[in-house]
Amino acid sequence: MAGWDNGRMDELARIQTFIKVVEAGSFSAAARDVSSVSSVARQVKSLEDELGVRLLNRSTRSLSLTEPGRRFYERACELAADLSNAKSEARSFQDSVKGVLRVSLRVSAGTTVIVPALPALLAQYPELSLDVSLADDRVDLIANHIDVAVWMGHMPDSELVARRLSPSRRVVCGAPAYFERHGVPATPDDLRRHNCILYSARSYGSKWGFTRDGKLEETQVQGSVRSDHSMVLLSTAVAGIGLIVVHEWMVRRHIEQGALVTVLDDYSVNPRPGDAELYAVYPSNRGLSRKVRVFVDFLVALFADADTDTDTDTDTDTADRASS
Repeated sequence: MAGWDNGRMDELARIQTFIKVVEAGSFSAAARDVSSVSSVARQVKSLEDELGVRLLNRSTRSLSLTEPGRRFYERACELAADLSNAKSEARSFQDSVKGVLRVSLRVSAGTTVIVPALPALLAQYPELSLDVSLADDRVDLIANHIDVAVWMGHMPDSELVARRLSPSRRVVCGAPAYFERHGVPATPDDLRRHNCILYSARSYGSKWGFTRDGKLEETQVQGSVRSDHSMVLLSTAVAGIGLIVVHEWMVRRHIEQGALVTVLDDYSVNPRPGDAELYAVYPSNRGLSRKVRVFVDFLVALFADADTDTDTDTDTDTADRASS
């Protein structure tokens, strides 16, 4: 394969040298500031030998194209123009925000925060197209041709770059209609008398922990619904069935719209085992296209609105590494 690649490169080099000789009018002029006269002559002779025809009539004072040489020169110029256009088009994707961007989003972050904000991004960059998939599992970005993914969890070292979007700050919230029926808890202990919707994923139990003024409180809670999916918990809370503990960014839009209200705001909700930060993950910065950088910056700004402590320094994207 390497030999085939080298042969193709040599062939292109010989064709480019031939074009240069024709346009310069002599071997010496074509060789100026690039190569030696003998090297230029050898490349043209090698091209003629490969084609089996003479391309140039040579004399001591001038060069002229043969008939096959003229036809080959015209086609070679078309090839060179096509190659130049192809390079320009490729560079335009590096410098412009256009083309298809393939992204893989966590279900909760994608449906509650990212997708609702996409119209503004697409209005700003009308030449950008998005291919969006939702998955809570970490997919292989390279094998699945994913440009950017949103992952949650610890980011072990790898060749991928991880840009932090949001810490795992959590809140307790419920629907206004629920509080009208059952009242508003003033302390964590009050939650014992409320319908608390529980997350049933591994390492999560029925105790909710809170901290205030350095003092830890744990409250045993119970409720009528359990689920291992955060979107079920969110929908249940919006429906007015009970209270949930959830990532703040996940309910920001519902709180702004009045569908949910936070309670116990003077307490910090302690992270549970397995809680972790949210990251935008993408392949190495080397050759990073502008559309990827724009989308990652869009994500950082989006989640920064939900938590002002989020690091938005664009230089931090080289600091963290993630696992595929």
